[in-house]
Amino acid sequence: MQSTIILYTKENCGLCEQAKDLLESLQLIHSFQIEERDIYTNDQWLEQYQLMIPVVEIGRTQFYGEQLQPEVLEAAIIK
Repeated sequence: MQSTIILYTKENCGLCEQAKDLLESLQLIHSFQIEERDIYTNDQWLEQYQLMIPVVEIGRTQFYGEQLQPEVLEAAIIK
């Protein structure tokens, strides 16, 4: 079964685009789906992630800010 990685994002977010590009590059090596969630479509997501996006959720672990590095995300994917 293919795993799903969640990307919390919003429109017109340059950092979100960079995070998506990073995930897409990792998809070339590892098998997973990317589920994009626009935080403005859900009040709970907006309240939780407004100041943190982009947020990448792999399993039950969330990564944001300085953690959005290829080696960090790849290690979490492999785990």
